[in-house]
Amino acid sequence: MFSVSIYFLPSQERMKCNLMSYNKITPPSLKIAKRSEMPPFMAMDVMRLAAELDAQGQDIVHLEVGQPSSSAPKPVMDALVESMGQQKSHGYAVALGIPELRQRIAEHYKQWYQIDIDAERVAVTVGSSTGFAISFMSAFDVGDRIAIPNPGYPAYRNLMLGMGLEPVILPAGPNEGWVPQLQQMEEWDRLPDGLMIASPHNPTGVVIPDDELKKICNWCDKHGVRLISDEIYHGLSYTGRCETALKYTDNAIVINSLSKYFSMTGWRIGWMILPEQLITPAEKLAQNLYISAPTPNQIAAVKAFDCSDELDAHVERYKENRQILLSGLPAELLGQAAPCDGAFYIYADISKLSNDSISFAKELLDQTGVASTPGVDFDPLDGHRYLRLSFAGSTKTMHEAVKRINQFVVNYKKDAA
Repeated sequence: MFSVSIYFLPSQERMKCNLMSYNKITPPSLKIAKRSEMPPFMAMDVMRLAAELDAQGQDIVHLEVGQPSSSAPKPVMDALVESMGQQKSHGYAVALGIPELRQRIAEHYKQWYQIDIDAERVAVTVGSSTGFAISFMSAFDVGDRIAIPNPGYPAYRNLMLGMGLEPVILPAGPNEGWVPQLQQMEEWDRLPDGLMIASPHNPTGVVIPDDELKKICNWCDKHGVRLISDEIYHGLSYTGRCETALKYTDNAIVINSLSKYFSMTGWRIGWMILPEQLITPAEKLAQNLYISAPTPNQIAAVKAFDCSDELDAHVERYKENRQILLSGLPAELLGQAAPCDGAFYIYADISKLSNDSISFAKELLDQTGVASTPGVDFDPLDGHRYLRLSFAGSTKTMHEAVKRINQFVVNYKKDAA
């Protein structure tokens, strides 16, 4: 039994109205939306389990999540502390972001890619994740078909399903050179309404060559297919700087974030570069979804683009970590591994040892304390043959990982014999 009191103030007088007490009623079974019936993001589940083992005092080697082990650049952290004393940092920002950050992002495109972007086309988002959601909602209707390279980041597929869109698998594995092939879509009964690409790619680390990127952009413009280009790993490439899709088209939605190259995953600051006709739809969606990205984080984030020396030092460490794994991991894991020219992942082929990446990853964690992500998180068709290993951690961690994984493979082969 409980009672409820309601207070309201007609004519500046407070009146108390006691509602009658009543027994709490157990409702019938309530509906759960079918759109929530999506696969879990397994990398995050592995991260949670590894964190629990850490808390128990176990010595865990973290190769499971694409998260830099370095902190945000010092000038950014200093700017955040300073902003706390400013009244403006404690209120809402406008939905598309504070003008200073939008302008600085536009300048970043001039500095990195030598292209001019109007700051009005920049939309600051709560990480890249809400950027994807707003992109899908502003550019597509329920039932529209979007081609997504396979393997690929699982949140693309899951978000599309939750929004009533139809993700259509576009093979981009070893047989396709790990890059989506345009002629495959031309052979479908009808062309997709959209195409999702990512370069550098998660989970493979593959970088789409510049000439291929140009072909993709031109093809999408020619056929009226909306291109969404995930560029959140730009800055993390080991064979030269990646080009942006904006070099070849103004019709693509480009998504980026401060999470990876800038080492600011927890700050949840991302951005979109929008075609002009999508600026207003995206703004209205942002107003209703989250009002604005966190204001103090936006104020401090302006400084991130002036920290290239510190950030490029991290890239050199990733490059060294990459070489440690490529030269030290067992040959059985590198047979058909994707060419990891960007991001900070090796998409290891475990098919010579196992065809069950979930069990393999579990045994690896249980027996050695090395946390990794099963390939089925990224590829519902062939992911049972792959394991994603992140080299975003420390160099010491990579050496330890190589030692433990090599011993594990030796034991695994003995047990299988």
